[in-house]
Amino acid sequence: MTTFNAIGIAGSGVTVYRKWLDAVADNLANINTTTRTSENAFQARYVAARSAQDGNGAEVAGVQFGSPEGILAYEPDNPLADAEGYVRRPDIDMGNQMAQLMMAQRSYQANLAVVDRARDSYTAAINLGK
Repeated sequence: MTTFNAIGIAGSGVTVYRKWLDAVADNLANINTTTRTSENAFQARYVAARSAQDGNGAEVAGVQFGSPEGILAYEPDNPLADAEGYVRRPDIDMGNQMAQLMMAQRSYQANLAVVDRARDSYTAAINLGK
């Protein structure tokens, strides 16, 4: 494996984990979003990753969505509540999302560290000839 391959592979990981971080942040930002019971709840986003087609690194295979049904919550004072006082909320577990956030953040940082070290190695190799 060359230095350029290491940078490319780690760079693809950075991209995948950035998209994962974006999805988790979106889920957390909408965790308290309410809708009418006749409407769909906010659908959580989950990033699916796979090995890159060329075998070097990773790529986003797609984004999967959570259930549009969500959960019913009794909030009679909410302006969106139906006649019985219910609204629809997304079925998102904050604990799970925070764990996902920490994993994605650590992985993102690890891939950035690989890019930095590969760049430093490449720079040191160039400076050998001086």
